[in-house]
Amino acid sequence: MVADLGASDVFGPATCPRLIVKVGSALLVAPDGQARREWLASLVADIAGRVAAGQQVVIVSSGAIALGARRLGLPKGGRASLEDAQAAAATGQIALSSIWAELLGAHGLTAAQLLVTLDDLEDRRRYLNVSATLGRLLTLGVVPVVNENDSVATEEIRFGDNDRLAARVGAAARANGVVLLSDIDGLYDSNPHGNPDARLIPHVAQIDADIMAMADTRSSSGMGSGGMVSKIEAARIATAAGANLAIATGRIDHPLAQFGETGHGTVFATAGNAPARKAWLSGGLTDRGSIRIDAGAARALSSGRSLLPAGAIEVAGDFSRGDLVRIIDAEGRAIARGLAEYDAGEAARIVGRRSDELADLLGYAPRSALVHRNHMALL
Repeated sequence: MVADLGASDVFGPATCPRLIVKVGSALLVAPDGQARREWLASLVADIAGRVAAGQQVVIVSSGAIALGARRLGLPKGGRASLEDAQAAAATGQIALSSIWAELLGAHGLTAAQLLVTLDDLEDRRRYLNVSATLGRLLTLGVVPVVNENDSVATEEIRFGDNDRLAARVGAAARANGVVLLSDIDGLYDSNPHGNPDARLIPHVAQIDADIMAMADTRSSSGMGSGGMVSKIEAARIATAAGANLAIATGRIDHPLAQFGETGHGTVFATAGNAPARKAWLSGGLTDRGSIRIDAGAARALSSGRSLLPAGAIEVAGDFSRGDLVRIIDAEGRAIARGLAEYDAGEAARIVGRRSDELADLLGYAPRSALVHRNHMALL
């Protein structure tokens, strides 16, 4: 589903006081492993112009592994093994942060570095700490530079791409907009590298099945870790948190200024601001299990009701009370995320049961819902 929105309408300083700018590895690092300093200088000039106009900017920057791999002489760009990637990230992050600090400093701007893991943004308390740090830095006029802490991340516990990281950082920062500068200039109705007649989709009002069908999991550069699927997932996270998200080309000098002037790219429109807790819940990337529900329960959730045991069909996973769980409909589509009021074993015992049966089944006075509406976000 498409909407008629332009870049200047939704990403200008007046309408977007707080902006996240994500820079991919293929833009920041040349194939020989060197930083593309001239291009970066043009982007930093754009960012400085935004800050001067009153906009607060957070940079989400890839590139540490690529830069570190060159310095260490590691094969396959540092991605031959998890250990190589961790070593390359630890080495390259110093170089990456110094480049950003130097270029921003040339415009009188102070840079700050934040390295985060998936757990930092999935755990509620740590997420709030990140949010508070970002908020304070921005009010001080600092430009935070955020990256995943790949030196300690593992294959099981990591974002894996900075598209979704940028969207989650946007939610934590309560940003109004996210711009993904990429090696592709937007969402196409088919892969533009294989189909010269592929059509750019300029505006998306709702991420539905038709939009998901346009995604391609491959990155055109081979250097980055994200494809169009990760960008659409990032758009889902950002728009649910109340931020518009754009995919725009970074294959030109002054890419942020050019995007603002031409609007060339794809803009995913938000339906409006979401409460902070709901934004955190809806943007969650990990869960401990799932609860399958019937059609009647799905309708009740869509009207703002809690999930009661009577509407549940099946419980899967090993979760405890307070863990994030995915709520899926009878066809297996995820329709909500929320915090479980019961552990998995107890939840399985009361699936499909009426409220007046629960005390006898559990042996204690039951809680009112499997997942309460106050601790749930619809997707």
